[in-house]
Amino acid sequence: MGAITDVPGVRVGHRQKSGDGWLTGVTVVLPPPGTCGSVDVQGGGPATHETDALDPTTLVSAVDAVVLTGGSAYGLASAAGAQRWCEENGRGFAVPGGVVPIVPAAAIFDLGRGGDFSARPTADMGYAATAAAAAQTEGHDVGRGNVGAGTGAVMARTYKGGVGTASVTLENGVVVGAIAVVNALGLPLTPPGNREPSARSVVPPHEPPNLASSAREPGSRGPTLDARFRVPDSPSGGAAPPPLNTTLVVVATNAVLDVAECKRTAAASHAGIARALNPSHTLADGDTVFCLSTQAVALDRSDEAARQISLITLQSAAADVVRSAILDGVASAEAVSTPAGDYGVFGAR
Repeated sequence: MGAITDVPGVRVGHRQKSGDGWLTGVTVVLPPPGTCGSVDVQGGGPATHETDALDPTTLVSAVDAVVLTGGSAYGLASAAGAQRWCEENGRGFAVPGGVVPIVPAAAIFDLGRGGDFSARPTADMGYAATAAAAAQTEGHDVGRGNVGAGTGAVMARTYKGGVGTASVTLENGVVVGAIAVVNALGLPLTPPGNREPSARSVVPPHEPPNLASSAREPGSRGPTLDARFRVPDSPSGGAAPPPLNTTLVVVATNAVLDVAECKRTAAASHAGIARALNPSHTLADGDTVFCLSTQAVALDRSDEAARQISLITLQSAAADVVRSAILDGVASAEAVSTPAGDYGVFGAR
């Protein structure tokens, strides 16, 4: 299945806290200097930082690090820690007097899942995750499951989610990798009529959730819609907040792409989320995909047809890898019990 770190130069670091009210963490993807990147947000409830800077029409094309974090909007403070590490190490957009690191971030909603609503990632955790990434060796193994930003991740408010990763190498030497944090409103699915998981699937078959009714049908599996999409009690004791969920993804490739092509690749990669989870991209999801290009392997651009084929092949592979990374995150997750609830493993018998 591979990992995002199969893309040369890409490293990943995690920092997490659990127990004593905590169940959250930070994951940092640290690419090599000179990496180009963009982002595509298709969920209706995103929590993001510095994503506007990655638009193809803006000044800066380089990305110094990407932060995936728990803590909802509060957890975006962890990006400041990653930015501080980058500044200390001379990484960033050069300006008179120093550098300004470009560190976009996106967050999942995991507030209160450890029992303490105020236990959320800090700038120091972002710094530590970035330092951990920098200390890794080339092509290192990536922590999966209940680590980093996946520590407090949950699917459908019932099953434990987590971090997953995957990669593929194309015939032209292009490597495409992805890392995903699965905290979705939906559940994993397999193609209709397929009784066995596909070759890429790592979770048991499961019927897509019935969104039209909260009633349990005779012989159906899993809890009702109302039970699966439950939310913890409000910390103030008032009405419970609406469900807030997200699948966060970073796609990385060694192919040479410009910012616009990274943007298109990020958009195409959302197909992998839709193939892995049902529903996806809902009003209550903050589904976000970043795409990073390390600028190492040139694509065939000998003519317009060759350019299109090269990009379509890469983008199709990216969607496949995103699906695999999501399913890897589901399979790698471990059950957790906290004062806020019990979150089991999806597909457990």
